[in-house]
Amino acid sequence: MLSRARGAAGRVTRTNRPLHVSFLIAGVQKGGTTALDDYLREHPGVRMCTPKEAHFFDDESIDWRGPPYGRFHSMFEPAADGVLRGEATPIYLYWPESLERVRRYRPDMRLILLFRDPVERAWSHWKMETDRGWEREPFAWCVREGRARVADAFAPPGAHRVFSYVERGFYGAQLERALGLFGRDQLLLLRSEDLKREPEDVLDRVTAFLGLPPFPEPPRRRELNVAAEASAPPEADADHLAAVYRDDLTRFAKLSGLDVSGWPTVLRGRG
Repeated sequence: MLSRARGAAGRVTRTNRPLHVSFLIAGVQKGGTTALDDYLREHPGVRMCTPKEAHFFDDESIDWRGPPYGRFHSMFEPAADGVLRGEATPIYLYWPESLERVRRYRPDMRLILLFRDPVERAWSHWKMETDRGWEREPFAWCVREGRARVADAFAPPGAHRVFSYVERGFYGAQLERALGLFGRDQLLLLRSEDLKREPEDVLDRVTAFLGLPPFPEPPRRRELNVAAEASAPPEADADHLAAVYRDDLTRFAKLSGLDVSGWPTVLRGRG
């Protein structure tokens, strides 16, 4: 870690010893990770990555037999002792092998996971990729026949990053995998709607989880960077996905302990 030493004149100096990243905002995409990252940049006890998403542990070009951790650390500005470094790459929860790589890097890593209704998340994801020009197919096709684009290991390069509208919403399976790698006390599970409605309460939970003092001043309220707040998926598609997610959401509710009974997808699934 960055340490301090007293010079001849009594000045405090810093030595450039390697720093480790202490926590990750590891999911989910379109769940408010950008807003949480932005909030944490205001806390004096935190240094977040530049850019926001390092995409280190999901980088398949790396030889993971000898990972270049120095490259990862270079994305952070120097910080004094006691300052925690964190980054937010929401694909980590979903991407195969990412969490295994995180564990090898730091077995005591703390993970913050934001969860949003999976159908709303899928719709917002599809809207984002459509606006970017990566997606040209209608939502109805994407969540049915279009799932074949990411159905196996032979999917085209980048397909899992862009077209995984449905697959990223299987929170139960993803959380079960995370709990198999990290202790439960290393995971902070949050609902994205709480960050939107009650950010001060959520930020108090985050700082307590990280062992930090509360924010010295209430941070400016952020708008969650989620697409299509003024629109919703077609009813037929929402019903279809509610059936797809029904069993996994039951597992997720049991594993997470989060109250998701008010999520539209859960309510549809019960109907």
